[in-house]
Amino acid sequence: MDGIREIVFDTETTGFHARDDDRITEIGCIEIVDLLPTGRQFHTYCDPLRDVPPKVVEITGLTTEFLRGKPLFKDIADDFLEFVGDATMIAHNAQFDIGFINAELERAGRDPLPQSRFKDTLAMAHAKFPGSPATLDALCKRFDISLSARDKHGAIIDSELLAAVYLELSGGRAMSLGLDKVPEETENESGFPTARRRPSPVLISPTATETEAHKAFVGALKGDVVWDKLWARRARGRP
Repeated sequence: MDGIREIVFDTETTGFHARDDDRITEIGCIEIVDLLPTGRQFHTYCDPLRDVPPKVVEITGLTTEFLRGKPLFKDIADDFLEFVGDATMIAHNAQFDIGFINAELERAGRDPLPQSRFKDTLAMAHAKFPGSPATLDALCKRFDISLSARDKHGAIIDSELLAAVYLELSGGRAMSLGLDKVPEETENESGFPTARRRPSPVLISPTATETEAHKAFVGALKGDVVWDKLWARRARGRP
């Protein structure tokens, strides 16, 4: 596949302790290429083989009864790994999701994903807007991204919102349209792009009709006009 492939993803879990008895209950992944969604998604619920705490149910809407009988993580591990491939993984507060993904992969007998594979939009937001709220909801409001489709936290809807936020943090809609690129640019020592000098200047000459019209206009002016001096110099063969 041409272009830079990245996976924006989110997980829902039974709690905060990936290495204890908490488990993933939902995974949602959105594929983007060159910062544009391709329409490809990976989404699944997982049976955590334990009860979901009431406070978590209030946030996600995922109950123990709903999740009972859903695939175990080990049953979907290979499909998940096939979908993400070797793409960079984008998450909000990525350390939380990394911890759960890798804990589940190891329980399923798979190798964990290296830290270098992940990019954290929370860190990106803190760097770009220091001191400002950087929750997913706050960033959606900052970038005027509608939250109307989400009444509970869900992995797939949050991944879709995060993909839009990631686009904005990476340069915004101008980048998606290619408006951030300067043609024929290079980088100076500071790392900032610098336009290359043209091999020859671009000359834009007026037509004969435009020249005569301009002369007529200047001729109607009173006083010492600089254009008279210019035309006199040119008549003598001087620039």
